[in-house]
Amino acid sequence: MGYYIGKFIFFLLGWKLVAKPPKDLRRCVMIAAPHTSNWDFVIARAAFAIMRIPVKFTIKKEWFRFPFNLFFNFMGGIAIDRSPKEEGKPRKSSTEAMAELFQKYRDLVVLVTPEGTRKKQTEWKTGFYYVAKMAGVPIACGWLDYSKKHAGVGLVLQPTDNMEQDLKQIMQFYRNITPKFPENFSVDSRFV
Repeated sequence: MGYYIGKFIFFLLGWKLVAKPPKDLRRCVMIAAPHTSNWDFVIARAAFAIMRIPVKFTIKKEWFRFPFNLFFNFMGGIAIDRSPKEEGKPRKSSTEAMAELFQKYRDLVVLVTPEGTRKKQTEWKTGFYYVAKMAGVPIACGWLDYSKKHAGVGLVLQPTDNMEQDLKQIMQFYRNITPKFPENFSVDSRFV
């Protein structure tokens, strides 16, 4: 989605971009939260287009067949291959496959929704943390606040050896952001 299309969507829907990441942030795992509505995707894609951040998301390679590949490529999809490289070897985890993408691409911002669903989850999937740690890239916190119609990228955190403390910082960041459907959002209760 182009810059001007993103600006038009923000104008049409009354949204405002209020926080941008550092200009040199070209490699990271980007959290997209809260995620409670299908509108989140449209607004987030518009925000990233305005910020000129070419976000990508991962999808199983099996979905990258014609004609689906045309749509997924256009939207920023990257196929991940979890099949073993050698016969008899175990399959890679999604986390390992995603971390390997950072070796393949010089500039890569991978978008993840750690809630895993638009329904309320009191525990987030932590694969995003392990991907960032394995790849040696920071975690950036993208957000949409529906109460103010504000969007942006806030906290940028390089994972340390203290996962619990890092995730507490991330949960603290998202704690007061209002999603479209507040009843469907929770930060990870293990790290509050």
